[in-house]
Amino acid sequence: MTAFLKMHGLGNDFVVFDARDAALALTPAQARGLADRRFGIGCDTVVIIGPGSAEADASLRFINADGGEIESCGNATRCVARLLMDERGLTSVRLASRAGLLACRDAGKGLVEADMGPARLEWNEIPLAEAQDTRSFMLPLDGQALAVSAASMGNPHCILFVPDAEKAPVAVLGPKIETHTLFPARTNVEFVSVISENRLRMRVWERGIGITLACGTGACAALVAAARLGKSGRKAEIVLDGGSLQIAWRENDGHVIMTGPSTLVYRGQVDLTKFG
Repeated sequence: MTAFLKMHGLGNDFVVFDARDAALALTPAQARGLADRRFGIGCDTVVIIGPGSAEADASLRFINADGGEIESCGNATRCVARLLMDERGLTSVRLASRAGLLACRDAGKGLVEADMGPARLEWNEIPLAEAQDTRSFMLPLDGQALAVSAASMGNPHCILFVPDAEKAPVAVLGPKIETHTLFPARTNVEFVSVISENRLRMRVWERGIGITLACGTGACAALVAAARLGKSGRKAEIVLDGGSLQIAWRENDGHVIMTGPSTLVYRGQVDLTKFG
């Protein structure tokens, strides 16, 4: 049996394994089985905490519900940061991921602040299959053209500004945009409506998962896209299906700072041989 934790950030939920002392190699099939909400534990993403280094307190791997490994997950980063800070009596930790080194700190009142690094805005950094002005460009889809923005927070995002995010066809357009040929690594898709200069409403289709209650990196990308278009300031509340995140895009270094809650739901043990 292997110990695990069930955690979530605003309903974006995770099965977390601590592999700092003993390596854990999950197959894509095992990850899919664990993520299954009827035959497994159920989650959006499987998270593996690995050993740290001279630069980081621990390392992170993220495997989405479809079994594909991804570069970054903002809500999971906050969850693991809270876990390690509570475990060691610390007020800050540094976590290594495929997207880079992520610095996190206790923000008080049960919140965790995570420096998600700089927004990457060049077309080849996202990546896109061909050059585009990522601030705003037209995406051909089903005989029409959609006005979209693009950004990377270590993982790709396509952002659509819509009149009302509540009514946006997330389930229809999300999978089509995720797999569009312009996004060779596929993409997360954010549907965003502007409530005010410092408040945005966002719903999300996550790459390799589908509709989720929250996406931390997506909220970061949405704020950056809105600020670039003059739709918001560089700091705003992002209202998601599962709750709100506070996002700030720093001017001095271009880093995006995300602040929000994390929750440990329960601890358990699982027989990994039953999956895959």
